Amino acid sequence: MKNFARIAAVAGIGVLALSSCGSAPEPVAEGGSDGGGDQAASDFKACMVSDSGGFDDKSFNESGYTGLQNAKEELGIATATAESTDPAQFTTNIDNLIAQDCNLIFTVGFLLAPATGSQAAANEDVEFAIIDSTAQDENGEAIELPNVKPLSFDTAQAAYLAGYLAAGTSKTGKVATYGGIQIPTVTIFMDGFADGVAKYNEVHGTDVQLLGWDKASQKGSFSGDFEDQSKGKALSDTFYSQGADIVMPVAGPVGSGTLASAKEGEGRYVIWVDTDGYESITDESAKPLILTSVQKGITTSVEDVTRDAEGGSFENEPYIGTLENGGVGLAPYHDLDAMVSDELKGEVEQLQKDIVDGTIVVESAASPQNLS
Repeated sequence: MKNFARIAAVAGIGVLALSSCGSAPEPVAEGGSDGGGDQAASDFKACMVSDSGGFDDKSFNESGYTGLQNAKEELGIATATAESTDPAQFTTNIDNLIAQDCNLIFTVGFLLAPATGSQAAANEDVEFAIIDSTAQDENGEAIELPNVKPLSFDTAQAAYLAGYLAAGTSKTGKVATYGGIQIPTVTIFMDGFADGVAKYNEVHGTDVQLLGWDKASQKGSFSGDFEDQSKGKALSDTFYSQGADIVMPVAGPVGSGTLASAKEGEGRYVIWVDTDGYESITDESAKPLILTSVQKGITTSVEDVTRDAEGGSFENEPYIGTLENGGVGLAPYHDLDAMVSDELKGEVEQLQKDIVDGTIVVESAASPQNLS
């Protein structure tokens, strides 16, 4: 896709600031229209199904929703959304949107892969784009369909930079990460973060410890869902009490529990994921605790796929966001910029260049590049 690379580099260190979310959208009833149809200048209709985190998750669902609304405004198309509160609703929500004559349906998240695969196969005249996954068959195996475009993001690359940054910024010599559910689109962040910490130790001869994830064994800490913020707080309370001073939650809304925990002690910081948390989080007292964010260009990808589909040029070639094409990156350091030394900023900048030119290869079993 030609337009993904327009996400700009910022902050003087080569890190990327992707499109951030505005205010949270109002939840929409299952299968309901968001009101775009009556005023549409085009007869094209783009639709979206959330996963159980909902469209106000300050994370990937909300990023997708923002992209859909931007496309609606730019193109004058009709839109409709279906907000899932339980995985059992995925297939029904897709069916409801098909019944509303949607031309293009975005499904948001790895957990929707089987429902996307079955419904796309049964409705060949409807175009689909799945965020953070490929379509899957009933056995959970990835499948390629002519009417499904996978939108994936190699977030291990940007998380590698975040792990290196965390290790170099930590005052206690301990950092941590945890996930919502142990699925590839979660563990890919954790793998990259672990390797970034390890790289810092290798370069500087240090022994910064990572709590919450062991890449070699693929075992670590998970809240078990993407909704219960109390679980995120409990996990984070434990990490901070064990001496970690920077925690990266990869758990959607559950990560707000980490922010709540960080506010309860001095010298506690958070690395957000998916969106620029400093911009998307509405809790003003939490913003100064966000060191950076590992971002995906979901908003831009939804806009671009919608534009192509509306113009009749939809194609199913997978998109993989990387540091090179601007599909993933780090957010600015915002209020904590002074906490990151100029030397460390330069090292992160050089690491990004090394990853882009292939000098450093960030590996994760969950990388979408393994499926391309």
